Amino acid sequence: MAAALQAQRLFLTASTSSSSPSSSCTARRPRRSTAAPCRAALRMPSGLQASPAATAPADLALKLDWIDAPAGAPTAAAAQGGTAGERLRAVADAAADRAEMHDIIGRQRDNWNHLLLHSTNSLALAASAMAALAPVAPPTVAALKASAGALLATAAVTMAAVNRIQPSQLAEEQRNATRLWRQLERDVSYRAAAGAVVTDADVQEAMDRVLALDAAYPLPLLPGMLEKFPKTVEPARWWPRRRPQPQPLKSRRSKSFGRRAGSSSNGWTPELEEEMRGLLRVLRAKDEHQYLTVGRLVLTLNRGLAVAGPALAGVGAVAAAFIGGGDAGGWASGAAVLCGALAAAANTVEHGGQLGMLFELLRNCAGFYRKVQEDIEAALGEADPERRENGEVFETKVALLLGRSAADLRQFREMASPSFRDEDIKDYAGKLF
Repeated sequence: MAAALQAQRLFLTASTSSSSPSSSCTARRPRRSTAAPCRAALRMPSGLQASPAATAPADLALKLDWIDAPAGAPTAAAAQGGTAGERLRAVADAAADRAEMHDIIGRQRDNWNHLLLHSTNSLALAASAMAALAPVAPPTVAALKASAGALLATAAVTMAAVNRIQPSQLAEEQRNATRLWRQLERDVSYRAAAGAVVTDADVQEAMDRVLALDAAYPLPLLPGMLEKFPKTVEPARWWPRRRPQPQPLKSRRSKSFGRRAGSSSNGWTPELEEEMRGLLRVLRAKDEHQYLTVGRLVLTLNRGLAVAGPALAGVGAVAAAFIGGGDAGGWASGAAVLCGALAAAANTVEHGGQLGMLFELLRNCAGFYRKVQEDIEAALGEADPERRENGEVFETKVALLLGRSAADLRQFREMASPSFRDEDIKDYAGKLF
């Protein structure tokens, strides 16, 4: 130990004196403006003894090996990756903020639905009660019929406005948007913190998802609100459209899986491809078609009630104006009472039953199955299995999305055959919805 301490003191003394001949370096480099990696080795004689008289460490030497890295290349790549990582974290922060905004606005619009439902029904039913009491109270008939007419007119205007914006559907949009924004935040945060190199393509993909979500679930009411009574029912779309990427010439031709039936490439086998093609056919013919068909029926019913409610309240308001006018007064009173009660009933079925929310839910379910279809199409569209996502991982993801096990998907293999008719498909692909 004493020998080592003495050697250390000698080494430090020699390094601080530029003119001392007691130390010798096998390599000297001029001082650099930027830090460079260096490897140093200290060599001491094996026979060094701990003696105070040892003042000439002639055998002590310091060997320096300078390691030169390629100038500029790692620094530029690290700077570019750092910038892309910062941009990706900014996207994650924006997604978290959007999720919070949609969550707050969704709760607000759900409150709108309940408050406007009860308020409008109260207006219509109070007007009906006044119209019923007007003929039996001659001294107050003018006041009662004026009040009934005003309340029914107010109920008609309120119903028309509420039916136009469909608060229950707005609340469902915000609920679904909140879930999707949080999912995007998790994906981007995981990608930024995974330790892999973040590229500009990753940032562009995240930005495309942000813009697609903003377009699918807008925050403002006017302008920009989604059409609540579209002419054609289409699945909701909250993901960006895939850009066609040119494949290398050697990848345009599909690689062979080998002669054996069980041979695979990157987890993909001919059996798995047939399984995915059959599943794709079932998703198109059964799952997506089912939700679009039911969505059209709900939209038709909702449109009819949205017109009937204000129309009945308006007719009741007109009938209330003739209350107390001779023989027609009794009929006018009965018409006002009946129209007010029917308007309240139509409003209750439409907004109490939340038909707008139901229609949006059906659109989102159809969009969910459309996205699964596009994911399968994108995987099968890549001719080179090595360039796809691992087949076993992809199969597991699809099975989880559909609420099935990976073994359950094998039953769809026979449905990929052209001889199998769509009419013969009895089961649905999805069990989750």
